Amino acid sequence: MKKSRFLLISVALLPATLKMYSAEKPLKPNIIFILCDDMGYGDLGCYGQKYIQTPNLDRMAQEGMRFTQAYAGSPVSAPSRAALMTGQHSGHGHVRGNKEYWPQSPVMKYGENKDWSIVGQEPYDANHVILPEIMKNNGYTTGMFGKWAGGYEGSCSTPDKRGVDEYYGFICQFQAHLYYPNFLNRYSKSKGDTATIRLTMEDNIRYPMFGDDYKKRTQYSADLIHGEALQWLDAQDGKQPFYGFFTYTLPHAELAQPNDSILKHYKKQFFTDKTWGGSEGSRYNPAEHTHAQFAGMITRLDAFVGEIFAKLKEKGLDENTIVIFSSDNGPHEEGGADPSFFGRDGKLRGLKRQCYEGGIRIPFIVRWPGHVPAGTVNDHQLAFYDVMPTFCELAGDKRFPKKYLNKKIDGDCFDGISFAPTLLGDDARQQKHEFLYWEFHETDQIGVRMGDWKLVVKKGEKYLYNLAEDIHEDVNVAAQHPDILQQMVDIILREHTDNKLFPVTLPRL
Repeated sequence: MKKSRFLLISVALLPATLKMYSAEKPLKPNIIFILCDDMGYGDLGCYGQKYIQTPNLDRMAQEGMRFTQAYAGSPVSAPSRAALMTGQHSGHGHVRGNKEYWPQSPVMKYGENKDWSIVGQEPYDANHVILPEIMKNNGYTTGMFGKWAGGYEGSCSTPDKRGVDEYYGFICQFQAHLYYPNFLNRYSKSKGDTATIRLTMEDNIRYPMFGDDYKKRTQYSADLIHGEALQWLDAQDGKQPFYGFFTYTLPHAELAQPNDSILKHYKKQFFTDKTWGGSEGSRYNPAEHTHAQFAGMITRLDAFVGEIFAKLKEKGLDENTIVIFSSDNGPHEEGGADPSFFGRDGKLRGLKRQCYEGGIRIPFIVRWPGHVPAGTVNDHQLAFYDVMPTFCELAGDKRFPKKYLNKKIDGDCFDGISFAPTLLGDDARQQKHEFLYWEFHETDQIGVRMGDWKLVVKKGEKYLYNLAEDIHEDVNVAAQHPDILQQMVDIILREHTDNKLFPVTLPRL
């Protein structure tokens, strides 16, 4: 192990979570959260995937902790990320769906390509603190690279206004549907930006957004975003703790990427492959070799993860950096994606937009050398809204949650429980959830997990499952367990707060 001037103290001897101290002050851990897009529970080798190569993420699991019962904040992108950012479940948070602002926006041109002058989603509540702001309060420098989805351009909630020092990517998740876009967004304090701006992709706009000539575009957003993330990481010198939120769009549709060695490998592997011819009104271009494209996107993402670990080791930051990898929700079927072929749901029922396990149970891996026990598999039940209190505990912030509650907001709250004890191998100290909660208005579904019991409410109708015996959620046992059903209905009636933007039907009594 590399020698350090910091004294290692057994965590068992300390009430606090941090293990490393100097003579002057605690050394806070650096944190990187890698959040990919629409990766199913079974898409990685370490979660049972047989067709797709993910050596770096598999190694991350071998060197860290792999969770088997971790959950996204929602079955779709914007509200799932909102749960992570706000520390609130989707019955309390303001953002509970993908409310778009671009359809009402005037059209402008990039070359001959029409695009919208304002893009993005419903903003986070400006009065409720979000995770980057808390990390700033704890002395961290913050960088975010990828999808924002927490407010439209010019709104009260863009990266420059919410605690992010350096940002590069897509403010709007709708724009992120294309990998060769007309523009990307940036906010950089180091470059003198005073607000979030657009950067035109000059090489891309020479060609149309749709049709055969689209393939001539060269500025691949996934590579550009990852490149900026690595540059930001390379600039860290270890003197100030950093929080990096790398929200990569891979492997979300569209199925498009450079025709390099990764894609060519899978074209050979899936010699007999499928073609998706597109559909009227779709945001996605037609795709050939759909299985090869999807597999290649996950392996490409895996290569990004490997480069992040290599950079941390090169900078001497590996041992004091916590790296987390996860996905924002379950797998999708858009743009020619074929989750059934890859067994992407890990034999779980349901897809993106559903409160069944397949829509919300996600891969979740944590690595922190010398702190998180290597090669461990843990069944602790956690959700995205647990991340905020966990980071506060790891950073030594004893002010959470009281300091961050806003008295000006009626009922302002946080719903998470820190899972730092679990990460550090102290399961005896780990507090457990009484329940986990989700609601999603587009499909009018509510989900509650209470121990091994799972309740799914669809348009007011109740479906109760025992996950210990029925992981695929096939057999509705509501009639056999009226007492359990009533307990879980009571949870919904207690936890749900009305939101006119994202209404759901409460369970019928």
